[in-house]
Amino acid sequence: MFYRWIFFILIIGLTQWYSFQCIKTFSQNKYLRILYINVSLLIIVNFIFQIINYDRSEGFTHMISYSLGFFISLFVFQFIIIIGLIFEDIIRFPQALYSFFNQGITGQDFFPQRRKFISQITLTIASIPFGALLYGMYRGKYNYKVSSYELEFDDLPVSFDGFKLTHISDIHCGSFDNPEKVKYGIDLINKQESDVIMFTGDLVNNVSKELNPWKDLFSSLKAEHGVYSILGNHDYGDYMNWDNDQDKINNLDNLKKIQNEMGFKLLLNENDFIIKNGEKLAVIGVENWGAGGFKKSGDLNKAIEGVSNADFKILLSHDPSHWNNQVVPHNFIFPLTLSGHTHGMQFGIDIPGWIKWSPIKWRYPEFAGLYQKAKQYLYVNRGFGYLAYPGRVGMWPEITVITLKKRKIDV
Repeated sequence: MFYRWIFFILIIGLTQWYSFQCIKTFSQNKYLRILYINVSLLIIVNFIFQIINYDRSEGFTHMISYSLGFFISLFVFQFIIIIGLIFEDIIRFPQALYSFFNQGITGQDFFPQRRKFISQITLTIASIPFGALLYGMYRGKYNYKVSSYELEFDDLPVSFDGFKLTHISDIHCGSFDNPEKVKYGIDLINKQESDVIMFTGDLVNNVSKELNPWKDLFSSLKAEHGVYSILGNHDYGDYMNWDNDQDKINNLDNLKKIQNEMGFKLLLNENDFIIKNGEKLAVIGVENWGAGGFKKSGDLNKAIEGVSNADFKILLSHDPSHWNNQVVPHNFIFPLTLSGHTHGMQFGIDIPGWIKWSPIKWRYPEFAGLYQKAKQYLYVNRGFGYLAYPGRVGMWPEITVITLKKRKIDV
């Protein structure tokens, strides 16, 4: 732990020094320099204070989230400045060595001064993500987007041709700070008038009591065939310090109870059937199963008990890594799997039909949107809420609407 702090301080010291050099070259105004130093130190000191005093029994509070958000914004700004000035130093250092050894110039004079236009360009470039991250905290986190898809299937029962589902994920209600905006998002879900709503986990950040202020709002979610839900890794309370094991068990039991009171049909390694005109569609819900160190409570074989391979199946599985690891290789065919978990890292570039990129892709190849292998689809929802960084940039909060279509056979 000690060495981590040493490394952290060295990195922060380097970013501070370089960014100040850039500001100093950019402007001779001493008040601007003083303002920059004071604001930077305030953000850094507050972030360190919040981390040192972080209480795992309380979880991620709004204060910690915003201190993290401002720190990330500042660090990205300064890191880009470092990149720009290091490229300049690659040229400056050889010039300095030449002046020192071949021209006999001593003191500070042998080192070429920084060029103002380089600092101007660097500051301009660094200001773009800095401004975007601040915007993401102010507006982006509630910038709900509706993504609509039509998917065709050979084996879809005729009665479900045109069946519409709304998929949401990762609500993280403990992070919300604007009831009016959240209500707008919920109203937008209901406005889709889907046949069913499916939620793929992470209702809370850590504890069930986070849901209390939002219970009535989420109880207003309505669809003809109801609201199905599963658990995500954050719903189990694994990231909290509990006084005893029973408190943790009680917390999860209470979360299940509240979901039931809200009208959610929580599937815990089990399934349910939606019936239309004597035909059926299987909704299968597994508990969290994630690759690496994430909880592996999901039991796919248990969840499909009573379901045949011939049944059309929609699988709800929080972590998309489950799809490649267990769903695709399974003996059963799962035409559609719905997941969440990644949030699209809450940061990226997402222009439909052109580019979809986020750093999270290096951890999760299927990190946002629609994927297909043979006759099996995976949809990874970008999440309704947010966690840690209190904002979103590019990867906006998402409401997914999928219309199921029966593929027509050409005669």
